[in-house]
Amino acid sequence: MPELPELYVAVDVEADGPIPGPYSMLSLGMAVAGRQDLSFYTELRPISDDFVPEALAVSGLDRDRLLREAPPPEVAMAAAARWVNGLRRIGRPVFLAAPAVWDGMYVHWYFVRFTGKNPFGTTGSGVDLRSYWMGVTGSEWSGSHKSQIKKRFGLEKLPHTHHAGEDAAELAQVFDAVLRREQA
Repeated sequence: MPELPELYVAVDVEADGPIPGPYSMLSLGMAVAGRQDLSFYTELRPISDDFVPEALAVSGLDRDRLLREAPPPEVAMAAAARWVNGLRRIGRPVFLAAPAVWDGMYVHWYFVRFTGKNPFGTTGSGVDLRSYWMGVTGSEWSGSHKSQIKKRFGLEKLPHTHHAGEDAAELAQVFDAVLRREQA
């Protein structure tokens, strides 16, 4: 049986502070590059009373509403793990983010803390868009901003809204364009 293809799962997180644990992941979006039909989104109930007002303002999410209505992290992350693991029927999920260090930190911590394991692997590592672009093009870090990559492929009109689901879809489209460039 042939090996299944890799599925690059673009991940975006909105959080209310700089690190997981003392602060909360408020929403999680995932979308598969090249497969606009495959996406996941959830909001999460905050895990602490601490938050940085400026960080919270970025997403525009209402903490009070999340405390009342959002699923607890155990439920949200179990649903996210089921979705990622369900992708294994058609491919091998590979974590993708921009930046991978930020989103990956939250996603790995939340998966391990609330489900016992990260469906992307024990290290929580994955592909970082900017690092990948530097490797593909030989550009420097300063030339690897997502906005510059979007411009290169005529994707400037793709919005970046700070809604985790929409931003994951944006990243999936950008990375798909990069992959198609490499395959051409």
